[in-house]
Amino acid sequence: MRLGIIGTIQLAATLVFAVPLGIFGLNTFLDGQRLLGGGLLAVAVLMVVLPRMVTTPGDIPSKVAESVVGKAVKTPDDEE
Repeated sequence: MRLGIIGTIQLAATLVFAVPLGIFGLNTFLDGQRLLGGGLLAVAVLMVVLPRMVTTPGDIPSKVAESVVGKAVKTPDDEE
């Protein structure tokens, strides 16, 4: 999946918060507090992964446009 400029900036902003949380979660996990550390690690991973998997209201117009264009414009078959 390719990211545009805005997507890259959004990912960088997310990582600014997710990386310290993940490091703190890892340290907490290794110090013996398994539940808290594992939970913090899970939250850090979800902060990065979830926005890529969930459809937001801003994504709906582009998905509708892709489906309309895909139905209206057919790719030519390769004739040999």
